[in-house]
Amino acid sequence: MATTGRADAFTVETTDGRLGGNAASIRATAAALAKAESAAAVVLVEGISDQIAVESAALAGGRDLAAERVVVVPIGGAHAIGRFLTRLAPLDTRVRLAGLCDLLEEEVFRRALVAAGVGAPGNRAEMARLGFHVCVKDLEDELIRALGTAGVEALLETQGDLRSFRSFQSQPAWRGQEPQTQLWRFLRSSSRRNLRYARLLVEEAVRRDALPRPLDALLNAV
Repeated sequence: MATTGRADAFTVETTDGRLGGNAASIRATAAALAKAESAAAVVLVEGISDQIAVESAALAGGRDLAAERVVVVPIGGAHAIGRFLTRLAPLDTRVRLAGLCDLLEEEVFRRALVAAGVGAPGNRAEMARLGFHVCVKDLEDELIRALGTAGVEALLETQGDLRSFRSFQSQPAWRGQEPQTQLWRFLRSSSRRNLRYARLLVEEAVRRDALPRPLDALLNAV
């Protein structure tokens, strides 16, 4: 994932598709949690693609999260947020917590923050002040809107995936759908593709100075 040559071996393997599924998720979470106790900040995200996106955005922007002791933890789904907040609670006096979630999971995160005593956010703005940001509708959708459909298609072409996308567009279930919806589904239709483009889309967004607001705000929070 790194643009500078420095990359965590696990993340590179995951991005390249040599790892996948539940085993990859468990390994990614365990690797991140092992660093949490010595961290200055812990960022909780729903899955591996979000982890890759956050780390790639930081690297592309010239930051070294490892040197800053910022750890990004994929929690394996939004409904695990309460368990992770509870686990990290003993560290809260010396570790800055932050997070990123999808729109549909906003209320799950908000309730968990209240239950864990992290704060008492009543709305999205108050969550953001605590360092927890919401994507509309998810990070992939944010990135597609940031780059525009033409920009994403241009990126697909550089990766040799535009022909596959055109074939996908012609499938009866997706024919006639909005291009943004088609792109979103195409990127998520393969876990390997989803992980690879988590990095590629973010790097392109940074290059264009078009990083989606929730991701940019999250990095500013840590």
